[in-house]
Amino acid sequence: MFVKLNSAALVGLEGEPVEVEVDLQRGQTAFTIVGLADTSIKEARDRIYSALKNSGYTYPFNFRILVNLAPADLAKEGPAYDLPMAAGIAALGNKITISTSESLVAGELGLDGSVRHIAGVLPLALFARRHGLREIFVPANDAAEAALVPELHVYPVRTLVELLDHLSGKTRIAPYVRQEIPLAKILPEMDFALVKGQEFAKRALEIAASGGHNILLNGPPGSGKTLLARSLPSILPSLSPDEALEVTKIYSIAGLLTDALITERPFRAPHHTASSAALIGGGRIPRPGEITLAHRGVLFLDEFPEFPRTVIEALRQPLEDGSVTVARAHGSTRFPSQVLLIASQNPCPCGFASDPDGRCVCAPAHITRYQKKLSGPLLDRIDLHVEVPRVKFDKLASNELAEASSAIRGRVAAARARQTQRFTGSALCTNSEMGNTEIKKFCRLDNASLELLRAASERLRFSARGFNRILKVSRTIADLANSTEIQLEHLAEALQFRLRGETN
Repeated sequence: MFVKLNSAALVGLEGEPVEVEVDLQRGQTAFTIVGLADTSIKEARDRIYSALKNSGYTYPFNFRILVNLAPADLAKEGPAYDLPMAAGIAALGNKITISTSESLVAGELGLDGSVRHIAGVLPLALFARRHGLREIFVPANDAAEAALVPELHVYPVRTLVELLDHLSGKTRIAPYVRQEIPLAKILPEMDFALVKGQEFAKRALEIAASGGHNILLNGPPGSGKTLLARSLPSILPSLSPDEALEVTKIYSIAGLLTDALITERPFRAPHHTASSAALIGGGRIPRPGEITLAHRGVLFLDEFPEFPRTVIEALRQPLEDGSVTVARAHGSTRFPSQVLLIASQNPCPCGFASDPDGRCVCAPAHITRYQKKLSGPLLDRIDLHVEVPRVKFDKLASNELAEASSAIRGRVAAARARQTQRFTGSALCTNSEMGNTEIKKFCRLDNASLELLRAASERLRFSARGFNRILKVSRTIADLANSTEIQLEHLAEALQFRLRGETN
């Protein structure tokens, strides 16, 4: 006796087809699962036995049960195969005829036959639609997530009995009714109006938010670097529908999804003790790291030089390419990492080297060693280098509010809208993503600007990467000024934010 159900395995952010084949043959009672299954899948034997008995089905004693998860060379993990395996065994053992040729089935079983939440439902639903499957059976708690994919019938399953009754035609499960989820952004608690002083840093953050540029804040303790960084999300534009779906898929796979759809740009701030695998991604079967969880949002690395050197250097390729490739023995997995990196650091170990009052107690050699923790190639990938000085007493004591985040956010949204129009027909979203072709097309300079850039380049010896990043920032400043061309003043402002990075 043989039955086959459709399921899927998650490889990176995408689904791969898995056929759950169940075969029963008379013989000594045995239950074998093959097909590169991990421990959590092999433990399903006990869960399925209890679920069948507690659901009123006969367990096929005196039969050899063989479950094959095909293809056999694809590694599989997680409890999502509980439901299709149990359905196949129950159908064969109780002589129930089921039809599953156009369905995908996934879910974890409880001992009482209930169906529990699983991670990665959204990419499973996207896989089902892409491969022409008409319907998907998922845990009831995950139905809203699967329903984000149009043109797919989603059936919320609460128990194993419900699934078998539906597949056998006995009692149909009512399909999930999709609900419109507004993409309204909830503003975070931090607001630029509450940040005292630091107008230069605020301007840099406005530019960074508009073009998706990486930024490094350097200043003494208590100058407001962390407050500025945590206020940055309040000026970022809302996620577009496509971006929201992209971010939601990442969090679904990571098992961190709390709502059906993520509508706010992510903000991730890992501690400086984080490992390379935690930041970049990894594991025996690779899982996304912090840089991927911050995709289309902000990755804040406070006390940047305190991160292990290997972790810092691992950022170089993801920051350059906008994606990270995690290679393991069984293959490579690619994760997106289009983030706005905001890093902060003190100027020296004690933190007061840049303080005009001269409170620094560090020896020059210690200051140099501390600053050299960040390599030149890494600093070259950071577009904006900003000094954040200590705020004067008069500013701190003032009750006057600064410009609100809502006003800045309006300018940022307008600048991003110009970029969206500029990059119509391509996969680019912001100026920071431009390659050489786009830079040549959209970042033309007049003669006066070329002479200024030539003089700055001869003095500071820009690298090719640094040269291109100056042009990208200039393009963003021009967008903020609603200018179709890069003017001399736009380039001059961009150069201000590059000086420290080239002279460090």
